[in-house]
Amino acid sequence: HQLDAYLQKLIRSGYRAAVCEQVEDPKLAKGLVKREITRVVSAGTLTDDGLLDPREANYVAAICLPSHKKSRDRTDEVVGIAWAELSSGRFEAGTFALHRLEDELARIGPAEVIYREDDVRFTPDTTAPWAWTPRPAWSFAEDSSREVLCKQFSVHNLEGFGFEADDVPALRAAGAVLTYLQETQRGELDHFRSLTAHHRSGFLQIDAATRRSLEITRTLRSGSREGSLLGVIDLTCTPMGSRLLADWIAAPLIDRQSIDDRLDAVQELLADPSLRADVRSTLKQTFDLTRLLARIATGRTGPRDLQQVARTLEGLPKLKSKLEGRSPARLAWIESHLHPCPQLRDQLHSALADECPVFAADGNFIREGYDSELDQLRQLARGGKEWIAAYQKRQMDETGIPNLKVGYNKVFGYYLEVTNSHRDKVPQEFIRKQTLKNCERFITPELKEYEEKVLAADEKAQSREQLLFQQLRAATHGHLSTLQEVAVAIAELDVLVSLAEIAAQRNWVRPELNDESVLRIDAGRHPVLDVTLPQGEFVPNDCVQSPEAGMILLITGPNMSGKSTYIRQVALITLLAQAGSYVPAEAAEIGIADRIFARVGASDELSRGQS
Repeated sequence: HQLDAYLQKLIRSGYRAAVCEQVEDPKLAKGLVKREITRVVSAGTLTDDGLLDPREANYVAAICLPSHKKSRDRTDEVVGIAWAELSSGRFEAGTFALHRLEDELARIGPAEVIYREDDVRFTPDTTAPWAWTPRPAWSFAEDSSREVLCKQFSVHNLEGFGFEADDVPALRAAGAVLTYLQETQRGELDHFRSLTAHHRSGFLQIDAATRRSLEITRTLRSGSREGSLLGVIDLTCTPMGSRLLADWIAAPLIDRQSIDDRLDAVQELLADPSLRADVRSTLKQTFDLTRLLARIATGRTGPRDLQQVARTLEGLPKLKSKLEGRSPARLAWIESHLHPCPQLRDQLHSALADECPVFAADGNFIREGYDSELDQLRQLARGGKEWIAAYQKRQMDETGIPNLKVGYNKVFGYYLEVTNSHRDKVPQEFIRKQTLKNCERFITPELKEYEEKVLAADEKAQSREQLLFQQLRAATHGHLSTLQEVAVAIAELDVLVSLAEIAAQRNWVRPELNDESVLRIDAGRHPVLDVTLPQGEFVPNDCVQSPEAGMILLITGPNMSGKSTYIRQVALITLLAQAGSYVPAEAAEIGIADRIFARVGASDELSRGQS
């Protein structure tokens, strides 16, 4: 029960912790009970709710430099990066230019990065906000990486995953990540069902310094989520949606059709306030299905987890009915992936009590009436306990000892306890078992006979309940792939309805996107200050960039006159538009950008008016 508290202290101090548990039933053990290390916990391999921020992904990443010698032209060099989240099963990899390593790690935001311990060309940056873990060279080998990946995904080769001939560094990094997870978890990783090829060409590129300057997910001064762009626009109802929104903001799109698909969905949700309200109300009653499934896949689930899966499934028919027949492509896709799994839902609902404990060992979580055998054993155990209460009263009456009581301990079971002041009233048939300072303890043949019945029924009831729990967990595990699709669909719906909600609250507009070299923003407002300042206090600004109007705007002025705010405002409106969001302006025409650069004073923090 103290595990989480100690793990948190160890991990935050930069350590890894090995968790050792009993792996043998003490009743069946001969001599010492067998213990083994069941998992190794590090910054990037956390799965426990108490150690994770529900709004943030917790990635372990691996970097792999090619084995050839260093090129004189640094731009020719590449690096493979893979990142995985144990608590969700998300797994991606890509090959990037080496000079973009810092930028990509800043985008991913891993908690831990593993690297080849013998790579003399690489020196970890100890000032980075993630832990560095060296790994042996063999775990990055191409052959072993392909082998471990193919075995995990049950395929003969990796050609179907979208990787190209020059993506070998990415696959080696992915193999290293998977090997590390298998070593540390010592169990199944069934929720890792695919490896996504991340092609940088599909996303807006933002370097690490720009990411910091624009305060996209963290403020410059305090590193806090509050006061950042993400902190302000996040009106999601679920942890899954919150994490997906962070992904969308960290990596906006550059494909106009994909952006418009998102905007079409936001527009539909914005135009129908009752639809939006109903969807948000239902989403607030769902649980973090992504992380629940990860615990189920790794065998670390409890009754409450299964209960939360059932309650999440109960809301799906309502969501499906609200989205049915909607024309936007993304809403139609979401509706088709909200699988209600009625058989599993009904099984979990009928089996689990209204209030379930976190751990199965705590017991009493199977609902009365679900299993007749368990009901009979419980009734027998309860009847025995009622008999013991009646037996205590009868002995008090017969002996005249008013404070006689029946107690229990693990050493010799049930006993009769008599204080020294009434010792002379003890009948001859009482058998003395223990003498204490102020009392004596006795047993009787009749008491021992009923004790055996009670304890046997109690023990059998506990064993039966654990067996039923294993069956429920196996049934849920059998729906793992389908439930993962449901989790992805819920997360995307949550993000889209969140973007529609902030557009409604702040009177944001749909940007017009095109492939021209143009940027026109009418009465634009800084997204963060638009929300954090009192209504009407922020002064809107226009921005016009085009081949005719001029492609370079030069801004001058004294300190604290708003130059940084204006620069950030234009950049963030562009970023929001390409993420698929409405923007704070009266009108906006955005020529799709492929990169954003920004350098602002390192000690600025706009949300606090500090410069």
